[in-house]
Amino acid sequence: MPKPKSNIAEYRNYYLPSDFPVLLLTGDHWKISNVPSKYLHFHNCLEIGLCHSESGYMEFNGKEKLFFKAGDITCIPRNIPHTTYSSPNTESRWSYLFLNPQELFKNIAPHMRGFDLSLSAYREYRHILSRDEYPYIYELTSMAIREIEQQQPMYQTGAMGILLSLCIELHRIQDMGGHKSTLTSQPPENAMALSPVLDFIEDHYAEQFDIDYLADICCLSPTHFRRLFHSVIGRSPLDFLNNTRIINACNLLRSTEHSILDISEMVGFRSVSSFNRHFMKTMQTTPRDYRNETLYAREQQERMSIMDYTGWMYPEK
Repeated sequence: MPKPKSNIAEYRNYYLPSDFPVLLLTGDHWKISNVPSKYLHFHNCLEIGLCHSESGYMEFNGKEKLFFKAGDITCIPRNIPHTTYSSPNTESRWSYLFLNPQELFKNIAPHMRGFDLSLSAYREYRHILSRDEYPYIYELTSMAIREIEQQQPMYQTGAMGILLSLCIELHRIQDMGGHKSTLTSQPPENAMALSPVLDFIEDHYAEQFDIDYLADICCLSPTHFRRLFHSVIGRSPLDFLNNTRIINACNLLRSTEHSILDISEMVGFRSVSSFNRHFMKTMQTTPRDYRNETLYAREQQERMSIMDYTGWMYPEK
């Protein structure tokens, strides 16, 4: 009898503009179904969510479940596989902020290293913070959402100040370690074991390293690492690395005037021919045509993604 396949984790990449690396998803249509997704998913950036109504569960690794209710704030680091679903016969309504704190605050707080808010940075991590226990977190999150949603003059500067205060408060809470997360003692045979490698690839994709080096980060043999990575992510480590490079190349093609040759080197490809080949395979177009298309139709940037999956800019049903 064949062994059942493991659930594949979906990689949900969000394009965050370099000048203001923040994305807000909000509105009455952002209602989360009560049917659990068959896939976990993870993002390339920090996710901060505000539950406006109803209740439900946030599930990690397909096993650990945390209960949420209206007024709760969720804080999910990048590259942490998870999914969210509502209580039976309900649909919870949400607003989500996706941001890259390191890039957002690099010019105003370059000396502060705690803004990654990653699971590995703390001994104990709070994924869900209630309004009753942390009213200031709720207030700051609501203010940031309102500032970005209304887009009054200088709203980006205003939102940046609010988000800086929010990230400082979140860092203080996580650093206190007053409450244990149920996720810190997971066995290695799961998606959480890959988070350090996903973080490493996100930060070092332009460098040259081999699969053995990535396996060492997870304290696994290369063979075991390849098998686990493919069972969770649904592709090989090398394919995932190259896709990450293409994602960042897309950002550079959209937001800079660097030549295609320079961009290919900046994201880690050894030759422009290899870059062009992988770009065409992933994006179904050439880097030059991609740049021309985005220059011509910049308002459609958010609809261009590196991968197709349910629920990128809209909630799953």
